Parts: sequence; C-alpha cells; structure tokens
Amino acid sequence: MAGRQRILIVDDDNSISELITLYLERECYEALAVPDGEEALRVFPSFKPHLVILDLMLPGIDGYGVCRRIRAESSVPVIILSAKGETFDKVLGLELGADDYMEKPFDPKELLARIKAVLRRAQGASSFAGSEGRLPQQHREEEKVQRRKAVIEYPDLVVDQTNYSVLYKGKDLEMPPKELELLYFLACSPNRVFTRDQLLDNIWGYDFRGDSRTVDVHVKRLREKIPGNENWEIATVWGIGYKFKTV
Repeated sequence: MAGRQRILIVDDDNSISELITLYLERECYEALAVPDGEEALRVFPSFKPHLVILDLMLPGIDGYGVCRRIRAESSVPVIILSAKGETFDKVLGLELGADDYMEKPFDPKELLARIKAVLRRAQGASSFAGSEGRLPQQHREEEKVQRRKAVIEYPDLVVDQTNYSVLYKGKDLEMPPKELELLYFLACSPNRVFTRDQLLDNIWGYDFRGDSRTVDVHVKRLREKIPGNENWEIATVWGIGYKFKTV
C-alpha cells in the first residue's frame, strides 16, 4: 500500500519479530523483519524505514554497532527493544543515538504506543507543513505565524521545528528528534532553569520509564554537536538541571 510508514525490525528471535509484525500490520504499517545486524544495514538504504526497532544481542554486528552505523548517516528514529535492562545498557544505547529504550519482555500495545509517539514527533511537523498549499488563505497565514514561532534564532544557531532542522555556524546538522526537541525547548526559554524531571516530562512525556540520566545523555550529545559561542551555551545548574544561557 502506497504511503504506509515503513518499520524495520531487527531481532534474531523469529517469534518476537512475527509478533511485532502482526501488531504493526494490524495498524497498517509496512514491516520488514531481519535476523541480524549485517542484513539490517544491507536493506536499510533500499527499504528506507521511517523507524527502526532494534535488539541489542544480535549475531555478528550487535545492536550497538547497528545503531552507531545508522546514526552516522541518518536521523531516522530508533527504538531499542532488548532484554538487557541495566542502566549502563540504556545509557549507552541513548548515547549512540537511540530515541527510546524498552525492555523485554514487553507489552506489544505499549510498544505500539511508543512507536506512534516517536513517529509523531519525527514526522508530524513536516507533514503539517507539507499541507500548506491545500489550506485556505486564512489558514495559510495562521500557519506562517506558527512557523515563525517554531523557528528559534541565536548567533550561529537556527532551530526550526517545522522541518526538524538545525543550522549551526552555517552547517546543517543531523540530529535525532529528541535532541532537537530538547534543544528547542531550552532555547525557547533562555536563562530559565529546568530540572531534569521537568525536561523528562516535557520532552519524553509522563509515561516515559527512563530516568534523569536520559536527559544528561542527550545534553552531552547536544554539547558535542553545538558547543555554543560567546553569546550562548547549554549550561549546567549544579544540583538542579540545565538552562540555555545567554548573555
């Protein structure tokens, strides 16, 4: 079916892949399941998934390696689905660019909810922007106003949430949705301090089961990509949280 969102499932357990595929197809997604990392990387360019569900313990190239390779060339959302539930595993997965982490055994309905949430964040804004030509004139003007509000500009930095793009020192940056949303949220309120829990609630949602280290990991990745300049930086407020500091 044309226009269906494509989801790549990477898991060496056929029963799990079949279960996920069944639930996805019921929701009218197009699903492709592969059993190992090598096959995932081989089909990724041609299948062009909108989202990847990735196990960590794979034969050959493990899930960490697959996630690293995908993130090096694409900002497509990645949800890690793994039996490895230690904090170290979760933090490492997020550091490598995953957008969410879910432990096995899992509830398929919860996985579907997370998939929908991640896809909405990654693609909802661009889909809305693409409908401009079909809107009445008044709606187009209202959308232009909203679009202006969705663009935050500072010296050397432009964050555009309408098309999920970041321009830093004249260069387009590849940035996963969660990183961009965190940057945009902080930059919208310069010099306001947010606790880690506030950032978790606003960016990941109240039902997110991760911990505050998720925020620390994403801030670390943002700082690596956009160190700031003499006019602004993502600053740590020790014992509290973070702020987008401007001078």
